[in-house]
Amino acid sequence: MRNWTPALAVEAMDENRIALAMTSLAVGGVSFQGPGARTLARKSNEYGARMASDYPGRFGLFAALPLPDQDGSLLELTYAFDVLKADGIALLTDYGDKWTGDPAYAPTFEELNRRNAVVFVHPTVPTCCRTMVPGIPASLTEYLFDTTRAITSFLVNGTFTRFPNVRFIFCHSGGTISVLANRINAVFPKELSKNMPGGVLGELRRQHYDVANASEPAPLAALTDLVPPSQLLFGSDFPFAPIDRTTGPPDHANFSANEMKAINRENAERLFPRLKNL
Repeated sequence: MRNWTPALAVEAMDENRIALAMTSLAVGGVSFQGPGARTLARKSNEYGARMASDYPGRFGLFAALPLPDQDGSLLELTYAFDVLKADGIALLTDYGDKWTGDPAYAPTFEELNRRNAVVFVHPTVPTCCRTMVPGIPASLTEYLFDTTRAITSFLVNGTFTRFPNVRFIFCHSGGTISVLANRINAVFPKELSKNMPGGVLGELRRQHYDVANASEPAPLAALTDLVPPSQLLFGSDFPFAPIDRTTGPPDHANFSANEMKAINRENAERLFPRLKNL
């Protein structure tokens, strides 16, 4: 991580035939509340925009927001889209044990819905679960579980239904959501699901999922049992993981040539029409 530079990122992209990468603030991000949160979001977003300017056609930007600060988030969201021309917004799965679907964050999602925004959701580790199993790094399991917690919070709080114009992308083949989807559907409170036109499974099926660092046959089999290939996107988790950890396994997942083309490029073009010109 200390040796990472934009130039080395482009070199790694070239080696793996990646035309363009979306940048986002690393895990941890702007997960705190305080005067420094707005500053960190602004500096990181301007850095990402500068990468896109310095390397034309190679980088896009998922902008960070200081989500616990709703006024600050709305200001940064406006700046990111209107001035920096961000492609979308990058959020974490939780902020201080308050998951991203919490009603406290509704003002930001109202504006994201108005803008038909893409929202990329990357996992972090809630404070409740950092040392649940001593000696086990949180990245081993907790990131995947926290993705599922965040998706469940969106379901329970009606975020998917209330803000249908927001296009969500969840990392790592959706964490454990594909394995637990039918269980969640079976026990989901009826008084909450009645407001979902397509039900719990319908809401999950219309979201998008990248296959970063989770493209082996088992997670892909579970995910494609839940959603069609049209909802899958290539992702790499770079520089946290080598890019080839994701690029190799899908070739053995029984996708057709057209489905692989969609996952690697065309599905992203549908979310970000400007990419068609690259």
